[in-house]
Amino acid sequence: MTAALPIATPRQTWRWLCTQLRARRLELAFTVATGLGAAGASVVPVTALGFLVDLVRDGAASAALVPIGLVVAAIALLGGIAAGATTTMVSRLGERILAHLREQTVGVALRLPVTTLDRVGRGDLLARVGADVAAVGAAAAEVLPTVISALFLALLSVTAMFGLDWRLGLAGLAAMPAYLLALRWYLPRSAPIYAAERAAVGARSQLLMESLQGVRTVHAYRLEGRHLHAIDGASVRARDLSVGVFALFTRFVGRINRAELLGLATILIAGFWFVRSGWVTVGETAAAAVLFHRLFNPVSMILFTFDEIQAAGAGLARLVGVGTLPVTPPGVRPLAAADLTLRDVTFEYDERVPVLRGITLRVAPGERVALVGSTGAGKTTVASIAAGILRPLTGTATAGGVPVDQLAPGIVAIVSQETHVFAGPLIEDLRLARPAATAEAAEAALARVGALHWARALPDGLTTVVGEGGHPLTAAQAQQLALARLVLLDPAIAILDEATAEAGSAGARELEESALAATKGRTTLLVAHRLTQAAGADRVVVLEHGAVVEEGTHDGLVAEGGRYATLWSAWRSRNQPTPPDQGAGPNYTGRSGPNALSTGDFL
Repeated sequence: MTAALPIATPRQTWRWLCTQLRARRLELAFTVATGLGAAGASVVPVTALGFLVDLVRDGAASAALVPIGLVVAAIALLGGIAAGATTTMVSRLGERILAHLREQTVGVALRLPVTTLDRVGRGDLLARVGADVAAVGAAAAEVLPTVISALFLALLSVTAMFGLDWRLGLAGLAAMPAYLLALRWYLPRSAPIYAAERAAVGARSQLLMESLQGVRTVHAYRLEGRHLHAIDGASVRARDLSVGVFALFTRFVGRINRAELLGLATILIAGFWFVRSGWVTVGETAAAAVLFHRLFNPVSMILFTFDEIQAAGAGLARLVGVGTLPVTPPGVRPLAAADLTLRDVTFEYDERVPVLRGITLRVAPGERVALVGSTGAGKTTVASIAAGILRPLTGTATAGGVPVDQLAPGIVAIVSQETHVFAGPLIEDLRLARPAATAEAAEAALARVGALHWARALPDGLTTVVGEGGHPLTAAQAQQLALARLVLLDPAIAILDEATAEAGSAGARELEESALAATKGRTTLLVAHRLTQAAGADRVVVLEHGAVVEEGTHDGLVAEGGRYATLWSAWRSRNQPTPPDQGAGPNYTGRSGPNALSTGDFL
């Protein structure tokens, strides 16, 4: 069963939010001041109403009412402007904080070790950057401005009641214990359910992602029913949790309604007694009753958005939790020459499945070393450790004396057979390696790997939109594009993990030449898909069952008659005869015929 990414505790979430607010203290202060002004403007007409009631009871002339009406109209206009400004500023502040959080989450996710990502599953991560970000975004744009305005209005309404008379203020606070008891009953019960609901959504996303990614395997083994049953079970759990949340919320609203009844009845009964005793006027009591009654609306707004607030809070904790994962510190650049060294490296997946045992090898600066071996020998794992994608269980992997996972970006680059073509103009796909690259530099990189001719032949040349929804590229073209990005990046160390495997036999030679051109002069570790690549390398390392069994030049290993010689003999027997002028020497770049062996045959 997959583990889950961490979820921040309430204290961690609150600390993170306070940090973001402190970083924007001036904007926060101006927003709060505007919100208080808008709330104060909405309280003034109510207090003026009480004053008008007393004037009418005292038989004041109608002319005395005009100034009060003008003041109320002016205050209402200013209050409307301030309320609109408050909504805009709260939304903008929330969206900026959310944008920072989204960038932080994606930034950490892109730097997660592959083993961590495989363990937690991509579905949970996608649910966080998708559904959780949407929940927090909706709260920031729609719910948060309403809640903050309601809180300001409630605060100033209570303050105004105390301003009318302290006894009326105390009567208004009589409902406070009932509100607190309702919250005390609701919050401990609802928070775990909301957190469980977000987790259930993540689990459902994980099942959907696994089924879609492995859809061919699902069809091949007739597993549609099993996967649909699992997805249905996860959906039912998410649905039941949502229904449970709504039922709990309905009971909470009933308790709040009883608190409102208690508060308003207390003000009316106490106000009647206070008026008879001569402590307050009828107008003051009427104003206090209206102020308290006006709290029904903001309190209701808070309550009816409470489920969204809880969902946003749970989503925020999940997003902040991703940020608690350790981030790779800024890299350093090696002072020595760019050699690549693996020393006594061992590796196990999930610390249970041994893959590598005591691997030691060194690729000298500018040297080209090929890794060969049967399927499952550990070649890709060695390449991933050398690139810093995986971390060895024991041993070290260094470049120029610096651990590869501490290197600055651009020192080591890896190109695998699973090349992704990003959606957008072809030249922008190239510039992912170096955003400031000129069009001339991009064309030079394409020319170096032999791809400029087909790139210029595209409908719009280098500005042709490729990737999803754009002009399709062949597997060989996609690999050449990846190799051109390697040229633009210009790393000191290049690692090719079967980077020519997707070309097929027909395009193998051309793609091998592209790879050779892209890595010329670089320290290169090559996971060889075809033995013609190994034959052209400076040195060959043979892996079997996670250990180095042979090492040397192509000619030397063939002459020894060991494991590599057996592989080479099988390779030649399955290919066209080698021309006399292309012997199996260190600089061999022979052709591979239409019957060339694939990776699964022995590499």
